[in-house]
Amino acid sequence: MTEATELDSAVKDTFRRKFARGLALFLPGIFLLGFNLGTGSVTAMAKAGAEYGMSLLWTSVASCLCTFFLINLYGRYTLITGETALEAFRKHIHPTVGIYFIVALTLGVGGSVMGVMGIVAEICYEWSKTMVDGGIAPVYFAATFSALVFFIFWNGKTQFFERSLAVIVAVMSASFLINFFIMMPPPIEIIKGLIPSLPQVGSDSGEGPLLVVASMVGTTVFSGLFIIRTTLVKEAGWTLKHEKTQRNDAIVSVGLMFVISASIMAAAAGTLYVEGIGLSNASQMIVLLEPLAGPLAVSIFAVGIVSAGVSSQFPNVLMLPWLICDFTGTERNMTLVRYRIMVFLISLLGLVVPIFEARPVLVMIASQAFNAVILPITVACIFYLSNRKDLMGAYKNTAASNGFLAAILLFSLFTSYVGVKGVWQLISA
Repeated sequence: MTEATELDSAVKDTFRRKFARGLALFLPGIFLLGFNLGTGSVTAMAKAGAEYGMSLLWTSVASCLCTFFLINLYGRYTLITGETALEAFRKHIHPTVGIYFIVALTLGVGGSVMGVMGIVAEICYEWSKTMVDGGIAPVYFAATFSALVFFIFWNGKTQFFERSLAVIVAVMSASFLINFFIMMPPPIEIIKGLIPSLPQVGSDSGEGPLLVVASMVGTTVFSGLFIIRTTLVKEAGWTLKHEKTQRNDAIVSVGLMFVISASIMAAAAGTLYVEGIGLSNASQMIVLLEPLAGPLAVSIFAVGIVSAGVSSQFPNVLMLPWLICDFTGTERNMTLVRYRIMVFLISLLGLVVPIFEARPVLVMIASQAFNAVILPITVACIFYLSNRKDLMGAYKNTAASNGFLAAILLFSLFTSYVGVKGVWQLISA
């Protein structure tokens, strides 16, 4: 080997190591992005865009600001104390609070798993019709993707999950951003959507926007996101000296969250809303978009939805075992038989919608609205913990932080009311 070849190889190795170290700094944020931007987000944002244009874009802005603040606050708590959220709830509030979150988040995730695989399977079914006469039954797609997620869980560790999600999130992001430029509405409509307003009349009923707003908030300002954030921060080995790294990671995660969410809403607003076509089931995204945007745009959109679904299933199926480990303070060893059984049973929920032919969009919207109901308690808990001087010392909340937290708490109470009212209206209709 010549000196030039050796030098070239050394330069490449150095570049790979630097790239790997740089990527590792943002893997916790990418994990959260993949977790948060699943088919729940796609459904909520697409439904908002299809039925109300860009008029609810302000909801996404407000949700992302709240999400950033809470991600940063929960992560900062772990940097200072070294405790995860559930560990802190059990020690410093009451064990029943931790148990409440385990039960409530597991129920929410169960609905999400059903909706995610239902939507992914239905999208793939409609997409397969363009290649196979009559298409491939949705249950086969649901079984395939559920098995894929379980296989990766069986063989991987947290770092492997994070790296796998980084690839899937990159594909998802590229897909939705490309679709934005293909199908975007006039820029003036996007700007108008930043002004807070609530449409009075929707395709469902006069109360329609309430449930959509609650689902948008529920899928973005998701309590599980903040609980898991503390786990990822602790596993990354970050301490108070990594405060800037933790904050930058949160900025990148939430910034991409908003851009992708807005892109999905804009794609639906620029096509379905313009044509006066609402969204009631996932297959409409394929059937209705093709004549409006063309087969290429539809294929890209389908790839984005599938990527979103698979990326969110990883953390969804891991939620219960991780919560139990945090609550009990035990090692996060996912190779234990009890955790593998839990993940297997949760993965089986992905077959419910295709087998029983339920409406996946309805399941997802209701699930995300339910998540919004958990949010006020999540905000109240960190409000209490981050103001305890014996835990936070000189880093306890400032008056400004408490003011913003109080505003988020009021906002979360409003969206909880909206979610309950919207779901009740949907059930009783």
